[in-house]
Amino acid sequence: MPREQKSKQQNMRARIAAVAARIMAEDGIEDFSTAKRKAARQLGAGDTHSLPNNDEIETELRVYQSLYQGEEQRERLRYLRSQALAAMEQLADFKPYLTGPVLNGTAGRYADIDLQVFADSGKELEIFLLNRNIPYETSESRYYSGDQARAVSVLSLDWCGTPVRVAVHWPDDERRSVKTSPLGRSLERAGLDAVRSLVANNE
Repeated sequence: MPREQKSKQQNMRARIAAVAARIMAEDGIEDFSTAKRKAARQLGAGDTHSLPNNDEIETELRVYQSLYQGEEQRERLRYLRSQALAAMEQLADFKPYLTGPVLNGTAGRYADIDLQVFADSGKELEIFLLNRNIPYETSESRYYSGDQARAVSVLSLDWCGTPVRVAVHWPDDERRSVKTSPLGRSLERAGLDAVRSLVANNE
Protein backbone atom coordinates (compact mmCIF):
# COMPACT_ATOMS: atom_id res chain seq x y z
CA MET A 1 0.00 0.00 0.00
CA PRO A 2 1.41 3.44 -0.95
CA ARG A 3 2.53 5.53 2.02
CA GLU A 4 0.08 8.34 1.28
CA GLN A 5 -2.88 5.96 1.14
CA LYS A 6 -1.80 4.28 4.37
CA SER A 7 -1.50 7.66 6.07
CA LYS A 8 -5.03 8.59 4.94
CA GLN A 9 -6.36 5.30 6.28
CA GLN A 10 -4.69 5.84 9.64
CA ASN A 11 -6.02 9.38 9.84
CA MET A 12 -9.56 8.24 9.04
CA ARG A 13 -9.24 5.41 11.56
CA ALA A 14 -8.33 7.92 14.28
CA ARG A 15 -11.19 10.25 13.30
CA ILE A 16 -13.71 7.39 13.38
CA ALA A 17 -12.47 6.32 16.82
CA ALA A 18 -12.87 9.87 18.16
CA VAL A 19 -16.38 10.32 16.72
CA ALA A 20 -17.46 6.85 17.88
CA ALA A 21 -16.24 7.71 21.40
CA ARG A 22 -18.26 10.95 21.37
CA ILE A 23 -21.36 9.06 20.21
CA MET A 24 -20.96 6.52 23.01
CA ALA A 25 -20.41 9.21 25.63
CA GLU A 26 -23.18 11.58 24.56
CA ASP A 27 -25.85 9.24 23.16
CA GLY A 28 -25.49 6.38 25.61
CA ILE A 29 -24.65 3.79 22.95
CA GLU A 30 -22.74 0.92 24.56
CA ASP A 31 -22.23 -1.27 21.50
CA PHE A 32 -18.88 -0.56 19.86
CA SER A 33 -19.96 -1.86 16.45
CA THR A 34 -23.02 0.41 16.35
CA ALA A 35 -21.00 3.46 17.39
CA LYS A 36 -18.31 2.58 14.85
CA ARG A 37 -20.80 2.32 11.98
CA LYS A 38 -22.55 5.56 12.92
CA ALA A 39 -19.22 7.37 13.12
CA ALA A 40 -18.10 6.02 9.75
CA ARG A 41 -21.37 7.16 8.15
CA GLN A 42 -21.06 10.63 9.66
CA LEU A 43 -17.55 10.94 8.25
CA GLY A 44 -18.45 9.43 4.88
CA ALA A 45 -15.96 6.61 5.32
CA GLY A 46 -16.78 3.72 3.04
CA ASP A 47 -13.47 1.91 3.50
CA THR A 48 -13.94 -0.80 6.11
CA HIS A 49 -10.15 -1.09 6.46
CA SER A 50 -10.25 2.28 8.23
CA LEU A 51 -12.46 1.07 11.05
CA PRO A 52 -10.75 1.20 14.47
CA ASN A 53 -10.86 -1.68 16.89
CA ASN A 54 -12.70 -1.56 20.20
CA ASP A 55 -9.57 -0.84 22.22
CA GLU A 56 -8.86 2.27 20.14
CA ILE A 57 -12.40 3.54 20.68
CA GLU A 58 -12.28 2.78 24.40
CA THR A 59 -9.07 4.81 24.70
CA GLU A 60 -10.76 7.76 22.96
CA LEU A 61 -13.85 7.32 25.13
CA ARG A 62 -11.80 7.64 28.32
CA VAL A 63 -10.15 10.77 26.94
CA TYR A 64 -13.50 12.30 25.94
CA GLN A 65 -15.09 11.56 29.32
CA SER A 66 -12.10 13.02 31.14
CA LEU A 67 -12.15 16.21 29.06
CA TYR A 68 -15.87 16.87 28.71
CA GLN A 69 -17.74 14.96 31.40
CA GLY A 70 -15.23 14.92 34.24
CA GLU A 71 -16.84 14.90 37.68
CA GLU A 72 -20.30 14.13 36.27
CA GLN A 73 -19.02 10.86 34.86
CA ARG A 74 -17.10 9.97 38.02
CA GLU A 75 -20.14 10.61 40.21
CA ARG A 76 -22.34 8.55 37.90
CA LEU A 77 -19.81 5.71 37.93
CA ARG A 78 -19.65 5.68 41.74
CA TYR A 79 -23.45 5.62 41.93
CA LEU A 80 -23.76 2.78 39.41
CA ARG A 81 -21.14 0.70 41.22
CA SER A 82 -22.94 1.12 44.54
CA GLN A 83 -26.21 0.08 42.87
CA ALA A 84 -24.47 -2.89 41.26
CA LEU A 85 -23.12 -3.97 44.63
CA ALA A 86 -26.58 -3.81 46.21
CA ALA A 87 -28.04 -5.91 43.39
CA MET A 88 -25.18 -8.42 43.57
CA GLU A 89 -25.64 -8.85 47.32
CA GLN A 90 -29.29 -9.72 46.71
CA LEU A 91 -28.25 -12.18 43.99
CA ALA A 92 -25.38 -13.69 45.99
CA ASP A 93 -26.74 -17.26 45.70
CA PHE A 94 -26.30 -17.02 41.90
CA LYS A 95 -22.57 -16.14 42.05
CA PRO A 96 -22.94 -12.69 40.45
CA TYR A 97 -20.18 -10.84 38.64
CA LEU A 98 -20.10 -7.25 37.47
CA THR A 99 -18.97 -6.68 33.90
CA GLY A 100 -19.19 -4.06 31.15
CA PRO A 101 -18.74 -0.27 31.34
CA VAL A 102 -19.65 0.01 35.04
CA LEU A 103 -16.72 -2.26 35.86
CA ASN A 104 -14.16 -0.92 33.39
CA GLY A 105 -14.88 2.71 34.28
CA THR A 106 -16.35 3.98 31.01
CA ALA A 107 -20.01 4.02 32.12
CA GLY A 108 -21.66 7.29 31.18
CA ARG A 109 -24.87 9.12 31.99
CA TYR A 110 -27.13 6.53 30.28
CA ALA A 111 -25.28 3.33 31.14
CA ASP A 112 -26.98 0.17 32.34
CA ILE A 113 -25.47 -2.23 34.85
CA ASP A 114 -24.34 -5.53 33.33
CA LEU A 115 -24.18 -8.61 35.55
CA GLN A 116 -23.37 -12.24 34.92
CA VAL A 117 -24.80 -15.01 37.07
CA PHE A 118 -24.31 -18.75 36.84
CA ALA A 119 -27.21 -21.19 37.14
CA ASP A 120 -28.49 -24.40 35.56
CA SER A 121 -31.50 -22.51 34.26
CA GLY A 122 -32.66 -18.93 33.92
CA LYS A 123 -35.91 -20.11 35.50
CA GLU A 124 -34.20 -20.20 38.90
CA LEU A 125 -33.48 -16.49 38.68
CA GLU A 126 -36.94 -15.74 37.31
CA ILE A 127 -38.55 -17.49 40.29
CA PHE A 128 -36.26 -15.55 42.63
CA LEU A 129 -37.38 -12.25 41.10
CA LEU A 130 -41.06 -13.21 41.02
CA ASN A 131 -40.98 -14.13 44.71
CA ARG A 132 -39.69 -10.62 45.44
CA ASN A 133 -42.12 -8.86 43.11
CA ILE A 134 -39.32 -7.56 40.91
CA PRO A 135 -40.63 -7.21 37.32
CA TYR A 136 -38.34 -8.19 34.45
CA GLU A 137 -38.24 -8.79 30.73
CA THR A 138 -36.44 -11.66 29.07
CA SER A 139 -34.38 -11.71 25.90
CA GLU A 140 -31.56 -13.77 24.49
CA SER A 141 -27.99 -12.93 23.61
CA ARG A 142 -25.12 -14.88 22.10
CA TYR A 143 -21.84 -15.36 23.92
CA TYR A 144 -18.82 -17.55 23.33
CA SER A 145 -17.32 -19.82 25.94
CA GLY A 146 -13.99 -20.88 24.52
CA ASP A 147 -14.86 -21.43 20.85
CA GLN A 148 -18.42 -22.56 21.52
CA ALA A 149 -21.37 -20.26 20.81
CA ARG A 150 -23.97 -20.19 23.54
CA ALA A 151 -27.47 -18.71 23.57
CA VAL A 152 -27.76 -16.99 26.94
CA SER A 153 -30.92 -15.80 28.67
CA VAL A 154 -30.78 -12.11 29.63
CA LEU A 155 -33.16 -10.68 32.21
CA SER A 156 -33.66 -6.91 32.12
CA LEU A 157 -34.97 -5.33 35.28
CA ASP A 158 -35.22 -2.04 37.12
CA TRP A 159 -33.12 -1.92 40.27
CA CYS A 160 -34.20 1.10 42.33
CA GLY A 161 -34.50 3.18 39.19
CA THR A 162 -31.38 1.84 37.48
CA PRO A 163 -31.61 -0.54 34.49
CA VAL A 164 -29.82 -3.83 35.12
CA ARG A 165 -29.16 -6.61 32.60
CA VAL A 166 -28.47 -10.04 34.07
CA ALA A 167 -26.99 -12.64 31.70
CA VAL A 168 -27.56 -16.19 32.95
CA HIS A 169 -24.60 -18.42 32.06
CA TRP A 170 -24.07 -22.12 32.60
CA PRO A 171 -22.37 -23.02 35.91
CA ASP A 172 -19.29 -24.44 34.12
CA ASP A 173 -18.74 -21.11 32.35
CA GLU A 174 -17.76 -19.48 35.64
CA ARG A 175 -14.34 -21.12 35.24
CA ARG A 176 -14.00 -20.21 31.56
CA SER A 177 -13.50 -16.98 29.69
CA VAL A 178 -16.66 -15.56 28.14
CA LYS A 179 -16.57 -13.43 24.98
CA THR A 180 -19.12 -11.62 22.84
CA SER A 181 -17.44 -12.76 19.61
CA PRO A 182 -15.15 -15.66 18.68
CA LEU A 183 -12.11 -13.41 18.16
CA GLY A 184 -12.99 -10.79 20.78
CA ARG A 185 -11.26 -10.34 24.09
CA SER A 186 -12.63 -12.08 27.18
CA LEU A 187 -15.13 -10.06 29.18
CA GLU A 188 -13.57 -8.61 32.29
CA ARG A 189 -15.62 -9.43 35.37
CA ALA A 190 -15.47 -8.85 39.11
CA GLY A 191 -17.10 -10.79 41.93
CA LEU A 192 -18.67 -9.47 45.11
CA ASP A 193 -15.46 -8.91 47.05
CA ALA A 194 -13.83 -7.02 44.20
CA VAL A 195 -16.89 -4.77 43.73
CA ARG A 196 -17.09 -4.16 47.49
CA SER A 197 -13.47 -3.00 47.32
CA LEU A 198 -14.22 -0.67 44.39
CA VAL A 199 -17.12 0.91 46.27
CA ALA A 200 -15.29 1.11 49.59
CA ASN A 201 -12.32 2.83 47.94
CA ASN A 202 -14.65 5.19 46.07
CA GLU A 203 -13.08 4.14 42.78
